[in-house]
Formats: sequence, C-alpha cells, structure tokens
Amino acid sequence: MALHHEPQTPKGDIRAAFIIDRPIVLVGMMGVGKTSIGKRLAARLGTDFVDADDEIEKAAGLSIAEIFEKYGEDYFRDGERRVIARLIEESPKVIATGGGAFVNDFTRALILERATSIWLDADIQILADRVSRRSNRPLLKGKDPVTVLTELGKIRNPLYAAANFHIRSDTSPHARTVENILKALAA
Repeated sequence: MALHHEPQTPKGDIRAAFIIDRPIVLVGMMGVGKTSIGKRLAARLGTDFVDADDEIEKAAGLSIAEIFEKYGEDYFRDGERRVIARLIEESPKVIATGGGAFVNDFTRALILERATSIWLDADIQILADRVSRRSNRPLLKGKDPVTVLTELGKIRNPLYAAANFHIRSDTSPHARTVENILKALAA
C-alpha cells in the first residue's frame, strides 16, 4: 500500500494524515482534471506535485503540440515513457500523466509495480466540454472532441481499468473528487 493512514480528526474529516512511501500516479483521459485534482491532492497529502507533460516540455524545450508537429506521436510517447520512469524513481509525490501514458505497456507496468495508480474517469460529454476550452490538444487538432474521445475511450478505458483505484470526476468541484480519492486510499 502506498500510504499509511493515521486516525481521522474528531470531526471525521479526512486530513492529510497519510505518510506517502510510493508515488501516486493519476491516469485517465484528457480533460478529466488530472492536473487540477493532482495539485489539490498533493496539497492535502503535504507532498509535491508534478505534471509529467510539463516535465516533458522542459526536457524537450518544446511544447507538446510542437513535439507532435515536429517529431510525431511515437517520439513524444518515447520521451513521455522516459520522463515518467524518472519521476517514479524520485521521491514519492503525486504525478499527473498525459492521457496516453498508461496505454504504453512499459509505462503501465512500471506504474502498477512501483506506484499507486488512480484512474480518474468522467463522461465523454464532460471531457469534451472541458477540452473544447483549450486549443492545445494535438490529438484533437481539427477534429470533433466527442468523436475522438469516444474512440480513444474504447482503446484506453480497458487499460485504465488496471489502475489500483477508479474514481469518477464529474461536474462536482475537484475538491470533492480529492475527498473521494482520500477515502479510497484510507479504506
């Protein structure tokens, strides 16, 4: 188990009463809120947060969209695999991954072996609404988000299902999703 739980406070409120001895890795489709939820979760746990996509951009000196455009998805996925492997080997923290990271056999096996994985899941329409607010998603460039997300879901959801925990991220505030994660980890 990635966490040791200390007793709840008298009010029954779950506080950051965990000792993290493994990374917590958030997986799921684009737009599900891995970064926003990950930052809140790390704050509640009193640990560091890192977004794997940010680390990939730092390492490459390019945005993800530029990496896709210049070198293609295979090149990006190879860099993503290496960055996530490095992050998992560092001190325990909360890590948000890109939507396709857990699809890679090596990355998925590494996460399942050395981290606690949490699949954040939401309905396609919620995801489409969220990703439509930004134009920096290479897999959506010039395409209908609902169609792309539906097709990706058919491929990715069975792989995401291997995660240690499955948590819904619906239209409720991300703080509620974090509470649900903490309850699942404490159980």
